[in-house]
Amino acid sequence: MTESAGRPGWSALLTGRRRRAAPSGREPGSGPGTGARTADGNAAGNAAGARAGAAAAAAVSAPPNGVDENVPPGIRLAGAWSWRLLALFAVIAVFLFLVVQLRLIVIPLLIAVLVSSIVAPFVAFLVRHRWPKGLAIAVAVLTTLLVPAALITLAATQLAGGLAGLSDRLAGSYGDLKALLLASPLHLTEPQINDYLQQALAAIQADSQVFLSGALSLGTSLGHGLTGLLLALFSLLFLLIDGPGIWAWIVRIFPRRARAAIDGAGQAGWTTLGNFAKVQILVASIDAFGIGLGAFLLGVPLAIPIGVLVFLGSFIPIVGAVATGAVAVVIALLFNSWPIALAMLGVVLLVQQVEGHVLQPLIMGTAVKVHPLGVVLVVAAGSLLAGIPGALFAVPVAAVLNVMINYIQGGSWRADLPELPRGTGSPLWRTVPQRPGFTRTRRNPSATTTTEGIS
Repeated sequence: MTESAGRPGWSALLTGRRRRAAPSGREPGSGPGTGARTADGNAAGNAAGARAGAAAAAAVSAPPNGVDENVPPGIRLAGAWSWRLLALFAVIAVFLFLVVQLRLIVIPLLIAVLVSSIVAPFVAFLVRHRWPKGLAIAVAVLTTLLVPAALITLAATQLAGGLAGLSDRLAGSYGDLKALLLASPLHLTEPQINDYLQQALAAIQADSQVFLSGALSLGTSLGHGLTGLLLALFSLLFLLIDGPGIWAWIVRIFPRRARAAIDGAGQAGWTTLGNFAKVQILVASIDAFGIGLGAFLLGVPLAIPIGVLVFLGSFIPIVGAVATGAVAVVIALLFNSWPIALAMLGVVLLVQQVEGHVLQPLIMGTAVKVHPLGVVLVVAAGSLLAGIPGALFAVPVAAVLNVMINYIQGGSWRADLPELPRGTGSPLWRTVPQRPGFTRTRRNPSATTTTEGIS
């Protein structure tokens, strides 16, 4: 083929390949001159082959469509990232939707996992001291049930005794409020105040159907709560009996190349979850003791129920203690006076400052490793998605995910990867097996390497 044909050097290329493939001893009478001519032919053939390959690649490349070449590369890159991010967000949205729809199952399971992270070390401690495992689990579960039951019983007893004079207190508070309105710049008269009160009572009676449906909904919620409690207890027992076996089964679901990363990330997340639970109990106890002691010293009634309420509410970090502390301020305003209520508000704010500037950075920060702003945001997002349970589990879920992602990115799990055949590489998420008999050949004239697919 000539140079004018657009593909020069094909004859030289074919001649060079034939001369390179022929053994040196097959041509009789070959000498230095013949070797020089062969080398020149090889060089010319290689150069011509390179030009021919470039021309062929240009010939088979996609023709311009008048659109892609007019779009800036930055816009094309942003578009490629955008549809991938949209697909990822869609998967996350579907997952969250399923979690919310299955909350009657997911919430008890999360409670069981959270409680087992606290109880499992206690069970292991008893087993190390030669307790039978069944007896150790029974003692741990009974202790887990008795402690909150005792706190709730104590609070209910104190609350029943403190509500004896509640009607008189409310009547006195209503009289004080009426006197304040009569002396206010609003110039209200007593008949007007009574008329407003009658209108409020009439509105309540007109909406009695709403309250009745609310009572029925409360009954349904109590039934769901009892079912969830039994499911949580059942799950807790199995987690304590065969927790490692359950986790090993979960790890086996993933591809073989991903199991080391998943197992290590799960162990790191489990440790973080246990640290969070223990530290949160400590922080909740300090909040409850501080606010309850302040209520007792100020003479606010129901100090013990206030402390128990603050203890339970403090399991929602930052937000819970403030919300339950507001109840203490309202009780002080109803049963005492507004100066006592202001003093109670000061106690609540002081306890919150201690938690925010001392307990959170020194204790909670090292255990959870989530910034306080992140804590507030995930609590708000969890409460919007799933109410109180979402606010309760938002922080531990965020902390566990944070630790697991950091562990996978760290790469320390790569030391535990199983050996692969030579030439297969070590991708983490290679889950699609190759076709049987699939081979990959390197473009090397001197050697050919065959790579078997991963089965």
